[in-house]
Amino acid sequence: MVIAVVALIVIGPERLPRVARTMGHLFGRLQRYVNDVKADINREIELEELRKFKTTFEDAARGFESGVNTTVSSVQSEVAKTEGELNSMTQIGESTPASSPAAAAPAPEPAQGEAVGEAQGSPSPPEKTAV
Repeated sequence: MVIAVVALIVIGPERLPRVARTMGHLFGRLQRYVNDVKADINREIELEELRKFKTTFEDAARGFESGVNTTVSSVQSEVAKTEGELNSMTQIGESTPASSPAAAAPAPEPAQGEAVGEAQGSPSPPEKTAV
């Protein structure tokens, strides 16, 4: 209130409305400028947070990838070891003759009347008896 009275005395009643309008425009520009600066600062802060998140995510992805690569290499080495053992067992089995002739003989063919399950040694289903 005191400022308005001083402005009225210093500026005068004829120029006061024009000065007030100019001051309003300048104040509006100042507010828009401050809001733009605030928005820019907020955008920069958000970008920095996104960069940090990206870095964290990439580090986690690299860690996961190295863990998977380690697991894959250990599985591959185990598979290679097992393959080598199987190959050596196969070579040993081929160099020694068969110990029992029954193992080398083929399985007998089932007779025409026999069921396939009986020829393979499977138990036959129980017969129903009248009570």
